[in-house]
Amino acid sequence: MTDVTGRPVGLSIVVPVYRGATTVGALVEALSALRPAGGIEIVLVNDGSPDNSGEVCRKLQRTATVPLTYIEHARNFGEHNAVMTGLRHARGAYVITMDDDLQNPPEEVIRLYDHARLGGWDVVYTRYAKKEHEGWRNLGSRFANGVADLLLDKPKGLYLSSFRCMSALAVREVAKYSGPYPYVDGLLMQVTQRLDSIEVKHLPRAEGRSNYTLKRLVLLWLNLATNFSVLPLRLAILAGAAMGVLGLVAAAVVIFEGLSGETPSGWASMMTVVLLVSGVQFLILGVLGEYVGRAFLSANGKPQGVVREVMPAAEAESEAAPAAEANRVRVVS
Repeated sequence: MTDVTGRPVGLSIVVPVYRGATTVGALVEALSALRPAGGIEIVLVNDGSPDNSGEVCRKLQRTATVPLTYIEHARNFGEHNAVMTGLRHARGAYVITMDDDLQNPPEEVIRLYDHARLGGWDVVYTRYAKKEHEGWRNLGSRFANGVADLLLDKPKGLYLSSFRCMSALAVREVAKYSGPYPYVDGLLMQVTQRLDSIEVKHLPRAEGRSNYTLKRLVLLWLNLATNFSVLPLRLAILAGAAMGVLGLVAAAVVIFEGLSGETPSGWASMMTVVLLVSGVQFLILGVLGEYVGRAFLSANGKPQGVVREVMPAAEAESEAAPAAEANRVRVVS
């Protein structure tokens, strides 16, 4: 892959920006000082941020010392949607995605990139000895990763982090997905099993609060559960079968009580069974409705992301670019 000057680009950094006006400048400055093999470019995707992130990013695009592309979504579509837009504009032989909050140290970028490039991995995730998120967020992450172990074809225990490095092969295949509910990690698991992880530092948030709310985490889990697995439908079948068996057992008990001359259990037990069965039925209907609703919205062309503006990278000189020939990567897109 090549940059706007026609020279090979070794590494692209894709950063979804949301309420990142106070931190994205420091991040870009730190990334610009890196000298990865093959050169570097930065892709900033403003995902409808309500603060002045757009203004900050436009200024960075004009003054950056490395190639920097700025993309603006017409509204907020979500982190994974913004990452998908960034991947389609990334030109690197390897692409790293990271947040704009400086919790992932920029100095870890080179180590992550070299581990993927020299090891021939398609995807390298990062894991943390200690996560500096709030307690409820850490709990939610552990729950989501546990669910992913069940729903996705991934190595058990592999931690799915948004700070990841992907080869051009993986990026090209993931970017083909056009549905409105992307889950990048689920797409990666469908593309390759050449996966690895390394441990990196995780810093406290430099400014503000996490943009992830409980609602966003639930929606992200629904994307995982309903877009990349039919396990919830199979669980619904099992729930229905279990209730059927329970009904047969209850019927046998009633018949036995009648034959033994005892009065069968009355109103309380009947209401308990009715409420239990109704609850399971509504749960199954809810699962089916979620699948049908998402299929309906996808068929109606709900957009994955609407790009309002693209400011392509200027022909910035990169000191690391001449090293590309000596570090030619094996994946060509």
